[in-house]
Amino acid sequence: MKRETHTIDADGKVLGRLASEIALLLRGKHKPDFVLNQDVGDFVVVENIRKIKITGKKLEQKKYFHHSGYLGNLKETSMKKLLEENPFEILKKAVYGMLPVNKLRPEQLKRLKIK
Repeated sequence: MKRETHTIDADGKVLGRLASEIALLLRGKHKPDFVLNQDVGDFVVVENIRKIKITGKKLEQKKYFHHSGYLGNLKETSMKKLLEENPFEILKKAVYGMLPVNKLRPEQLKRLKIK
């Protein structure tokens, strides 16, 4: 199996459509020898992540949550704040949600890089 490297320019592309394109490449569904239970995907490098396009009112309304496990420690971060601090994290979370929930998902997500 030979893995290729795909470079994607995120300038002006919509977040969800870009994430679905990346998920397809990471899984390897574009290859003729694709099998569900094997990791045959490629490497994906994303450029110009700060110029990504976010539609609707998601910047003000969308929230990301995480919990430490202790009572009352539910933290929330708005998409606008996360975009300013770390825009790669927004794309990573979107791609993570589009990959299937199985043991291959962490390995596939490791092949997503930012430039």
